[in-house]
Amino acid sequence: MQILTLLGSPRKHGNTEAVLRRFEAKAVDAGHHVTRVDVAELEIAGCLGCDCCQSLLEDLDCAQSDDTEGVLRQIIAADLTVYAAPVYCWSVPAQMKALIDRHYCMVKWQGGEVAVALMRGKRAALLLTCGGEAATNVDLTFPLFERQMEYMQAEVAGLYALDNCIGVKEDAARAEELAARMAAELL
Repeated sequence: MQILTLLGSPRKHGNTEAVLRRFEAKAVDAGHHVTRVDVAELEIAGCLGCDCCQSLLEDLDCAQSDDTEGVLRQIIAADLTVYAAPVYCWSVPAQMKALIDRHYCMVKWQGGEVAVALMRGKRAALLLTCGGEAATNVDLTFPLFERQMEYMQAEVAGLYALDNCIGVKEDAARAEELAARMAAELL
């Protein structure tokens, strides 16, 4: 299986990366091919809402020239994409949000109907880390992700959260436990 992981944390070697790294290792050990993209290291501008991308049905065709198209092509090629990010103000960081907004070019409309969904049938999962309780931190982000993937006609393969994060060392056992659960459910 081709697995793409999208690390949306602007903080290197943080809690999100710790869980994701453990999951990636389990996927590789199980014989899967894993590619990671560090979203915060890329140039990804926000969507302009210009609808230029709607001019070609079978291609992305965005008017902007940045790193987004390459990432979207990797998402289309992957069997499973894992979006991983810390919770910032009940959502994902701006870097990941810009990439998610740019997913718009993967759904093509004609006559008010969806003509093409380039992620149709693809599997996607969301991994979040947060400093507080999951119930009051990821409760808004999970449904937003589900709605986005429904729009993309992708399958939500899993929603995961490591809450009450203190630090990478302090949360190592819980990170390992969550990565193992993700591997059991996603691979």
